[in-house]
Amino acid sequence: MIKQIRYFQAVVRFGSFTEAAEECFISQSAISQQIQALEHELGVQLIHRGNRRFSLTPAGEYFYRKSLALISDFEKMCRETARIADKETAALCVGCLKGYGGHEFQLAVAEFSEKYPNVSVKIINGNHEELYDALRHGKADLVLNDQRRAFSDEYVNHILAARECFIEIAARNPLAAQPSVETESVRNIPCILVASPGQQENEKTYYQQIMGIESEFYFADNLEEARLLVAGGQGFMPVEGAGNLPESTAALRRVRLTRRGKPIRRNYCAFWKVDNSGSYVEAFAEILKSKFA
Repeated sequence: MIKQIRYFQAVVRFGSFTEAAEECFISQSAISQQIQALEHELGVQLIHRGNRRFSLTPAGEYFYRKSLALISDFEKMCRETARIADKETAALCVGCLKGYGGHEFQLAVAEFSEKYPNVSVKIINGNHEELYDALRHGKADLVLNDQRRAFSDEYVNHILAARECFIEIAARNPLAAQPSVETESVRNIPCILVASPGQQENEKTYYQQIMGIESEFYFADNLEEARLLVAGGQGFMPVEGAGNLPESTAALRRVRLTRRGKPIRRNYCAFWKVDNSGSYVEAFAEILKSKFA
């Protein structure tokens, strides 16, 4: 029944069976069947179904409100059970973007570990969707991620920085001498992204549709591999979390990326679940905020 309740909450949250099904990675017909099974189990109708719309019954509204607390308590119970099974070892799992190039996250982990030596810190890396799923399913306590969705009340959504976008390009490329480069100017140069195989299409779509990059796309497994490809003249790489001042090396140059003459900005945020605001989560968040400040 827990899974059915989660499906029901997703439908109410999105106001759409289609979007809820996409969020839950099942078909629209399957999520509809699961909610019908939930109604059968409860013996009440939760949703009034129309041709293309639906509304909650009074019983459905009550069940939805109460189920939020129920699922929150269930998730806390699961986490606590896991900690007890792990010999009560205090643990914190934090995630960071796979291609993140800033030093703030590393500095925060180092300071936290020094301040709380008895807390086991696990670090995971992933693309935007992988980190979002890890947070949503309780596999991460806090993540440093870019903002690609509207903020949700289920999470603490703290904007750490609004950063201008940069690319890294081989120092010998003529564009490397420019203070900024237009997305139109790099359309004939391959764009190198750091992405796991399952996230390559998502990352490509984001950089095409949101960032406006129309290049051919290559993929690397990690940041170091991507930078080696750039240094070898194989393409350019958008830099995740670049600061306001370009950084350069002997092989690479960092150049501001613009579209129609205007800088492209991205929000980088710390996200964690509202119902998981434990002392260590908030302590790490405060340290991370200080590194961005």
